[in-house]
Order: sequence, then C-alpha cells, then structure tokens
Amino acid sequence: MPHRVANPKRSRFRFIGETIGELRKVVWLTRREAIYLTFLVLVITITASVILGATDYGFSRLIDKLLLGR
Repeated sequence: MPHRVANPKRSRFRFIGETIGELRKVVWLTRREAIYLTFLVLVITITASVILGATDYGFSRLIDKLLLGR
C-alpha cells in the first residue's frame, strides 16, 4: 500500500483553522485582571531585585573586609 502525502496547501489551511479554533477556546483575562497581574509581577520583580542587590552588596563588603582588609 503506497504512502499518501497530504497536500501541503490543504495542510497549512487546516493548521490555521485548527489554531483559530483553539484560540476561540481560550479564556482571556479581563483588562482589570491583566493590569493587576502585571502590577503584581512588577512588585515581586522589584522586591526580589532589591533583596538580591542588598545581599550582593553585603557579601561584597564582607569579602572586602575579611579577605582584602579594606
């Protein structure tokens, strides 16, 4: 039995149609939810960067005092 190759054009259109069908199933965020979650990500990112920056600065100072005697 010979192997049948699908028509590439039909295959592309089928893929696009299936993609659009899947996107219709998505439950999109409301504008308010998107703004809230964006704000939350920014707050967490800024908090984490301040904590990591302070820790890095503290360890740098500690190494300078202990090993370099500055």
